[in-house]
Amino acid sequence: MTRLEPWRRAGFGDEDVMMLTTEPIYEAYSFVCLRCGHAWEGSYEIRHCLDGQGRVRVDYYEKSLKVPSPLTESSCRICSGCRIRILRPGRVRSARPRFD
Repeated sequence: MTRLEPWRRAGFGDEDVMMLTTEPIYEAYSFVCLRCGHAWEGSYEIRHCLDGQGRVRVDYYEKSLKVPSPLTESSCRICSGCRIRILRPGRVRSARPRFD
């Protein structure tokens, strides 16, 4: 169960946010570009915090770097296409042909 209090103050650049004192959530997704067919997987740490107006905000981190939400702002690293299909983790490996 997530506790909404107490908070701890955290500084992220110029933003003044309050971090919820909860354990981060870890999620993984598979992505496929519908333009060029490139497929990749990503693992994210998800943290909940309050913005300057006291609203709950969700921040995504990949390898300790804050990144945009992969669910709303994904683009292909190969062709920069924006038509991305998001799948459950592990789907990329199962979709690739075997060359054994």
